[in-house]
Amino acid sequence: MGRYHFVFPQWSNLLLPGAVVFALIAPVYVVFVVAYGFSPKTTAVGYEPVQPIPFSHELHAGQLGMDCRYCHTTVEDAAFAAVPPTQTCMGCHTQIVPERSSLDPLWESYETGVPVEWMKVHNLADFSYFDHSAHVNAGVSCVECHGRVDRMEVVYQQETLSMSWCLECHRNPTPRLREPSRVTDLGWDFEGRAPGSPERRDYQEYLQDLNRIQPTQDCSACHR
Repeated sequence: MGRYHFVFPQWSNLLLPGAVVFALIAPVYVVFVVAYGFSPKTTAVGYEPVQPIPFSHELHAGQLGMDCRYCHTTVEDAAFAAVPPTQTCMGCHTQIVPERSSLDPLWESYETGVPVEWMKVHNLADFSYFDHSAHVNAGVSCVECHGRVDRMEVVYQQETLSMSWCLECHRNPTPRLREPSRVTDLGWDFEGRAPGSPERRDYQEYLQDLNRIQPTQDCSACHR
């Protein structure tokens, strides 16, 4: 009888059971990782932290019609949309319901000079960079990222803020554009131009060409 020549040493047969187990488990593991990675728990969709003072955007931005820029003063000029200092709040609340107990932390901050520790709702990873001014001045409304905060009693994270979500907009910014003067008018209906209609598409394409909006897709735009 001829001599057999093995490609693999005989001890490699011991790996066969492990390979079978791996083949059975791997698909389940991949499905679990993908499902968990895109779940609201992971992307923080719906994140709604409890604030030290119960501030209602539905009341202030919605019913009272306060412009977003009254509180977030740097949104047009800086990367970060500033959180209002206590003095901004007290510009109204020294006269409006000053006795309300829920405003006690605000009065304490006003008297001591210690800022109110507001909880950030929309958190990006440390390796990501986002410039509010670049988007707002290009005609991307607050509503595109934050949703209808004028209808939120408590603000929550509506979008995933994931890289794929950002790239989707950078690849096709046209449907998200409006005149920069309209960015804080969250309920503006594009003067009756229905979403997807030729009239609205033409209007947004005109704005894109007028303002020369061509968002970059280079890594360095968001990872600096």
